[in-house]
Amino acid sequence: MDRPSQPMQPSTSIPLPEGDLEHRISAVGRELGETLAEVLESVPGAPHRPQHLATTLGLDKVLTSRVIRAAKHQDPIAIMQLAPGPDPMRRLLRAAKKHGAPESLIDSATDAINNFEKLIREEAGDRGTLGAIIASWLPDARAEFESRQKQAAFKTMSLLKGVVADVNIATVLLHPAEDGENIDILWIMGLGNLTRLRPRAPIKFVSRRVDVESQPRRSTTIAGDPIEGSQGVLLDQFCRGPLATLDLHRAGDVNHYMVAGEDYGLKSKSDLIIAEASYAELPRRIAGEPHRKGYFFAEIGTPARSLIFDAFVHRDIYPGRDPSLAMYDTSFEGIANVNDRSRDVDRLDLLESIQPLGQGLSMARTPELPRHVELLESAFQSMNWDPNEFRGYRCRIEFPIYGSQVTMAFDVPGHD
Repeated sequence: MDRPSQPMQPSTSIPLPEGDLEHRISAVGRELGETLAEVLESVPGAPHRPQHLATTLGLDKVLTSRVIRAAKHQDPIAIMQLAPGPDPMRRLLRAAKKHGAPESLIDSATDAINNFEKLIREEAGDRGTLGAIIASWLPDARAEFESRQKQAAFKTMSLLKGVVADVNIATVLLHPAEDGENIDILWIMGLGNLTRLRPRAPIKFVSRRVDVESQPRRSTTIAGDPIEGSQGVLLDQFCRGPLATLDLHRAGDVNHYMVAGEDYGLKSKSDLIIAEASYAELPRRIAGEPHRKGYFFAEIGTPARSLIFDAFVHRDIYPGRDPSLAMYDTSFEGIANVNDRSRDVDRLDLLESIQPLGQGLSMARTPELPRHVELLESAFQSMNWDPNEFRGYRCRIEFPIYGSQVTMAFDVPGHD
């Protein structure tokens, strides 16, 4: 049985290379990959498969798989991302030495591992932080890293908030207002497979208008009636589970829809879908501000496994312009105004994107929402709008970060 792992002393002192961090990581990664490859080649039965090597050395397959992948890779940065921690690799060296690997190769690999450990200690503090640094240079590794961290954050926030959903739905429809100067907006918001983990855990939807100095909001139900509470706001035909009641709380241009009662969602998963229309909500053109943007955003206020954020834009709204994506941390300053450049410091640098959906609804299907197209068709019909006159965009995010703002921003044309 192996003794508890202790750092092995290098047979020779190899100083870490000088230079910028990327150069140092590359140098250590190259040394690590070359020496590990030599050790693996010296173990009887080479070339090895992960399971065979694990059986031969008496180690677990996860460790041998990672070491083999690292040793085979040609990119030293990728080697550093793939390599296990120093102690697991030292266990592999001890086992390889027992099975015939020459001591000179073991010593060289030990030097490389010690340099790896020193790099971690001096530049990052721990293996996970070094992995985050390296991931910024490797798109595939970065995507995997972000996914793991977002999933961990989702699990934590689900328990802390006491409520969780499989999917967060945020869909905005933009249509020219009757006055020819403004935009009518329909928001469809929902939570799919919603579960309350604790009684009294708050469940709410929020709609708001930001950065507009004009008449007060004219929010109505999808049928055009004034909003008094949940009547007409909930789209009952697309909800699933027990009937919900919403309490409406207004604060200026912000509407808070709170699920009433303590038991909703405790015993069974539910689908909760609401819709809110706002007429002449935003100006179509802005004079004298050529870099002004019109923007629409989804707030992540309920932990969810995925976000489906769709925008359907009438052909006469922002013609010839596709949206850009901006994501913000709202924990310090609240909801961000895209046109306020001081909020750029709150932007989140994540590998997310917007996908065009083309004209109409033919590409709007998604496996998370089996009735999504039916829901959209019903909304367009209720508004008496033709979906074929709209172009669609989608931002789909796995494990969206609680407390973040996901924004689609369009360049706004000026007055002719």
